[in-house]
Amino acid sequence: MAPRLTIGSRGSRLALWQAEQARDRLILLNPGFEIRIDVIKTTGDVKQDPLSVIGGKGVFTKELEDALLDKRIDIAVHSLKDLPTIVPESLVISAICEREDPRDALVLRTDHSFRSLRELRPGSVVGTSSQRRLAQLKALRRDLDVKDLRGNVDTRVRKLDEGQYDALILASAGLIRLGLRNRISAALEPVEMLPAVGQGAIAIETRADDLVSVTATSKLNHRETALACRAERAFLRSLGGGCQFPIAAHATIVDRGLSLEGLVARPNGEEILRDRLAGDPDQADSIGSQLGQRLLERGAASLLNEGRDV
Repeated sequence: MAPRLTIGSRGSRLALWQAEQARDRLILLNPGFEIRIDVIKTTGDVKQDPLSVIGGKGVFTKELEDALLDKRIDIAVHSLKDLPTIVPESLVISAICEREDPRDALVLRTDHSFRSLRELRPGSVVGTSSQRRLAQLKALRRDLDVKDLRGNVDTRVRKLDEGQYDALILASAGLIRLGLRNRISAALEPVEMLPAVGQGAIAIETRADDLVSVTATSKLNHRETALACRAERAFLRSLGGGCQFPIAAHATIVDRGLSLEGLVARPNGEEILRDRLAGDPDQADSIGSQLGQRLLERGAASLLNEGRDV
């Protein structure tokens, strides 16, 4: 009998795109497998309060992990940036797929002629739900009015076009995957807006003792992406933070060397600690931890404590 596996996914159009891509590639790489997708609602989907209120850590992933542990599904497909750096002991990230563009994107209404953050008029309303983006925006442009923005990509873009916002900051990867590349007014380079840990990467999570699922999904792993994301996640883990804190990191592998840049900011953007560390890609976890320790020694803990009080 052909193996039958169930993928768990959130129900947004982007999440389903990611799950469908994983399913199609799994079937291609594992001929004969039967794979279906189950939609599972997460806390982050149900509650529309700001992430700083409901708590960002695991709000988009916990119910999927519970379904794995209860054996209602065999595979969970996540946006890696949503997945906490510590997973339950009996679960494992069996693959990290090749990364899409990790940069943030400036999205403007079609009636705007601006093409950069610096061109926005003072007082322009910019939508984002990310403390990381808020802090970096305020550091760049204190004269912008940054307002919270929740909902899936389509909902956010609709609110922009209705005139509720003058601009949005969204992940380039999500826009590209949904066929909305034309809505990217400008891709924000890391020097201007350092991305979230794991941004643009898709994680595949399974039960550690499910050898069929682990073996099948491990074929989706992209080594360079996985090593870069391991460094980023080790950096985040060393700081004890999550997506609700103003923490950013981005790693690249060039000429067989891994370079990691990390950032911790005061929530209002008035102070930013930023540093870089390079080394052997096979030491990705150590590079991430060391960079985190460097920023802690420079006072990152006090900035993160401010974030916990926001």
